[in-house]
Amino acid sequence: MTLTHQHNASVDVDQYDPEPVRDEARNLLDGLRDGAWLDQQTFPPLRYAVPGVLPEGFALLVGPPKAGKSWMVLDLALAVAAGGRALGNIAVGAARPVLYLALEDGHRRMQARCRELLGAEPIPARFEYLTRIQPGRVVDTVRTWLALRTEQDTAPVVILDTLGKVMPPAVGGESAYQRDYRVGSGLKRVVDDFPGASLVVIHHDRKATSDDFVESVSGTNGLAGAADTVIVLVRPRGESGGTLKVTGRDVTEADYALTMAGGTTWRLDGANLDAAAATADTRKASDGLGDRSTEIVRVIGQHPDGIGPTKLGALIGVEAKHAGEYLRRLADAGRVVKTGRGVYRSPRTPVETVESVEPDPPKLGVVS
Repeated sequence: MTLTHQHNASVDVDQYDPEPVRDEARNLLDGLRDGAWLDQQTFPPLRYAVPGVLPEGFALLVGPPKAGKSWMVLDLALAVAAGGRALGNIAVGAARPVLYLALEDGHRRMQARCRELLGAEPIPARFEYLTRIQPGRVVDTVRTWLALRTEQDTAPVVILDTLGKVMPPAVGGESAYQRDYRVGSGLKRVVDDFPGASLVVIHHDRKATSDDFVESVSGTNGLAGAADTVIVLVRPRGESGGTLKVTGRDVTEADYALTMAGGTTWRLDGANLDAAAATADTRKASDGLGDRSTEIVRVIGQHPDGIGPTKLGALIGVEAKHAGEYLRRLADAGRVVKTGRGVYRSPRTPVETVESVEPDPPKLGVVS
């Protein structure tokens, strides 16, 4: 049997073998699912190492040198390992194993810093650390530890401090972006193999400023693009107040106000994340304002449903017409929002509180 073409060429159809085509299709489309399959699945809920701030997956924690990043991650590590409270007011739930790759520290400094943060409390046994790793083996080190600890427990946490200590050079013909994305993707891939686990990588920010805080990540956008979560610590030099800016694929984007006591201990500036977000919003809205306008912004922040000039005037001790003038000026400057006739509120969108969820432990063995 032959098939004749317009150029008088002929093909022997009996010799056509569809099996290689089918094999190639199976290889290329391995893992293909449809909507009906997806609709029937039940997935475990997202888990948080630090509720509302640090979900499972690969996170970048970014800030300028000497801003207090290492103090912050050590506080988080000790809280998670002890099942205590992170940043003073965030309950983390059940204790989990933590590996802190403190590549800029030694044993003496590690002990001193832990005691500074813990006071009379003992250093938790689930807190483990390394000050050195074999060159070029950071991913292997993280994978091996996660595999061993996941056999015993669920949702371990790894902190790498800092990425600059293990950042490999670009390979031949590779751009800076390609190198950054390769490194970020490798870190994400290793933690994705252990559902519920978190990997926090400390990195410096770039000196250039930008309205988009994600742009502050040093290097190209390759690292931030690979990360599930980006957390930026902002603290003006010499000041105790700071802001934690959080965004990501799964976490609610928000700014949280912080204070640093004694140059070592970070705490939420508020009783919970909602309060800290309101404080951050008030700081931003009152930045550069005089004392009276700052006071008005603070009062408005305490009334999420809005406030009018009469009530505001009574609270701050001025006539309603003067309070109304202040409100109009602040609205024109974008510091407050007018939501109705004579009603003004903070521009911040309320933040939902995220609870820590503890699903059944996954059954994972040692990964080769």
